[in-house]
Amino acid sequence: MEVWASQLFNGLSLSSILLLTALGLALSFGLMNVINLAHGEFIMIGAYTTYALQQVATHYTGDPQSGITFLVAIPASFIMAAAAGYLVEVSVIRFLYRRPLDTLLATWGVGLFLQQLARSIFGAPNVQVVAPDWLSATVSVTSGLLLPMKRIFIIGLVLACLGSLYLYMYRSNEGRRMRGVMQNREMASSLGVSTRRVDSFTFALGSGLAGVAGCALTLIGPIGPSLGTFYIVDAFIVVILGGLGQIPGTIMAALIIGMVNTVFEFGTTAVVGKVLVFAMVILFLQWKPAGLMRARGR
Repeated sequence: MEVWASQLFNGLSLSSILLLTALGLALSFGLMNVINLAHGEFIMIGAYTTYALQQVATHYTGDPQSGITFLVAIPASFIMAAAAGYLVEVSVIRFLYRRPLDTLLATWGVGLFLQQLARSIFGAPNVQVVAPDWLSATVSVTSGLLLPMKRIFIIGLVLACLGSLYLYMYRSNEGRRMRGVMQNREMASSLGVSTRRVDSFTFALGSGLAGVAGCALTLIGPIGPSLGTFYIVDAFIVVILGGLGQIPGTIMAALIIGMVNTVFEFGTTAVVGKVLVFAMVILFLQWKPAGLMRARGR
């Protein structure tokens, strides 16, 4: 039972990481129909923002394990990635709406530029963010079941992001305008909604969520200029499996992929498990091309 409980927790933590990396992409790709290959680089921006804040705090305090610094890094990562996303939208993406192949090529070029910029500033080798002391501990459930506090914190962070996103989309005027533009752009524009402003803020919101994912990923391992490339494929698969523009479907897809991947890895290897998961997703999409959920229409 302890072994299965540990595997269940590993699957839940993997699902939370997948969901955190895919939430921002669900907005830009699922709602705005923009194939954003630079999404991984916004994750990288969040990770390097956390690293830079820790370096500054260490320089002035001499304590690299300050918990306050890491907590400050979460909103800072969101702001930095959102600002970068806003600049990319107003300078590049704005001129390429309704041209998905062009957005693919343009964002791929933006991603290469951001990777090279990171190499120029921080260097090519990977760097490590030192986790705070309170995140380096473990929670003892039983004598044989120890849960790392880092993974528990990431799960809590995902729940906080989901709650904040729900409040923004369904309890704020900006969120209502965003949903209106995504459902019927022409009608929203005729009612006085500034669609360009909504597009910019939606893309910035998705980029900011990617930055939060990058901040969380610093707890998992070292970070480098190519950090985002390891998660961009998984994020696209989660969004496509869940259904374009369907946040609840994205949550379900992340849970399914994380759990199934953990089960396969437990019985085989990490590489074989990932191949089996991708094969199952392809077979499922052959049966239901729209994914787990699809937008209802009248």
